[in-house]
Amino acid sequence: MSVPLQTRDARRESLLAAADRVVQRDGASASMASIAAEAGITKPILYRHFGDKSGLYAALAERHTDRLLDALVDALTAGGTYRERVHRTIDTYLSVIEQEPQVYRFLVESEEAAPAKGPVRGFLRRLQELLAAGISHELRLPPDDLRAGLWDAAILGMVQAAGDRWLELRDCPREVVSGQLTGLLWGAYGSASASSAG
Repeated sequence: MSVPLQTRDARRESLLAAADRVVQRDGASASMASIAAEAGITKPILYRHFGDKSGLYAALAERHTDRLLDALVDALTAGGTYRERVHRTIDTYLSVIEQEPQVYRFLVESEEAAPAKGPVRGFLRRLQELLAAGISHELRLPPDDLRAGLWDAAILGMVQAAGDRWLELRDCPREVVSGQLTGLLWGAYGSASASSAG
């Protein structure tokens, strides 16, 4: 007799919740064995629900990246000037990795999760598309202008790299980092260079 779809979905969500707890605790070192133990089942049962190891990690990655993208879209599309929206979006990203550093490390560092990097790449691609559309709109760029595609990748890379550094060192408050990055985007480097040259 087959298990009703609703029951299977509920069981899957229960297993993902158990996996989430392990990831919150262990970060990139989270293993299938520890997830199965947390859920009170054997590894074969875990495999039965997700196909294989990469299936479980892909489901976890999708859950977290979708939530982060929703938060970033909300921040970027809320009211205020473009600078205020960019600052709020950068601060939202930093806030998420600050609140869940182990989840972030799981998503970007876990070697075991390497086959499941697709959802993370998909998240980055969607975020770049969102930034490119925003840049094109704000600057009223023609469709064939290269700047939106180049700048969205540069901004995303800058924020991610700076976030990695800050998460490791924690040498200043989050608000300082988001303010500095926003200032850099608004010409702080050029202003500082001109001031030093003068």
